[in-house]
Amino acid sequence: MALPQTIPLLGWSWDDLIFVVLAGVMLGGALMVVIGRNIIRSGLYMILSFAALAGFYVLLGAPIVAAAQVLIYIGAISVLILFAIMLTQSKAGPSNLVFHHQAWAAGVAAVGLAVLLLIVILFTDWPAEVADGVAAGTAAIARLLFSDYVLAFEIVSVLLLAAVIGGVFLAKREEALDPGERQVDEPTLARQPPPDRPRGVAASEGP
Repeated sequence: MALPQTIPLLGWSWDDLIFVVLAGVMLGGALMVVIGRNIIRSGLYMILSFAALAGFYVLLGAPIVAAAQVLIYIGAISVLILFAIMLTQSKAGPSNLVFHHQAWAAGVAAVGLAVLLLIVILFTDWPAEVADGVAAGTAAIARLLFSDYVLAFEIVSVLLLAAVIGGVFLAKREEALDPGERQVDEPTLARQPPPDRPRGVAASEGP
C-alpha cells in the first residue's frame, strides 16, 4: 500500500517531516558537543551531527556530496579527532570538559549571532526562481576526479596514509610512566650484589 502524499493530522509532506527530524538531530548533536562535559561523548555527538548533515544532502538530491560528507568528515576528520583525544588522555580516566568563567560571554555571542541570522533570513528578498544547475552525477564527478584532478586526489591519499601511520606509531609507543616514576631494568637489578649486613648480625640460614 502506497503512503499518502501528506502526513495525517499534520498536513506536512514526508520531505518536510524528514527535514524537521534531521534538523533536530543536527542541532541537538551540535548543542551536546558544546555543553557536554565528557569529551569522548562530545566527539560522538559531533559524528551524529555530521551524519544528519549528510542526510540533508541526500534529501536535496546530492548523493555525491553526502558520500563526501560521510567519507571525509565522519570517516576521516571525526575519527582522527577521537583518536587524538584517546591517545592524549592521562591514565586517570577520560577527561571532562570544565566550563570556563567566560562561558556566559560565549552564550551571549551565540544568541546575538542567531538573532542576526534570523534578521537576515526574514528581511532579505530571496529570488523566486532558482537558476538552472548543471547536471552532474556521481559518474561525471568521478570521471573528473580520476582524470583532470588525479594528482590532487593522490596527494590527499598520501596525506591520509601519513595520518594513519602517525596514529599507529603513537598507539604503539612505549607506555608513558607516571610523573616521578623511574623505569628499572629488572635483569640489571638482579645482578646487583646484596646490601652489606650490619656488624654483629649473623646471616640467617634457611631450613
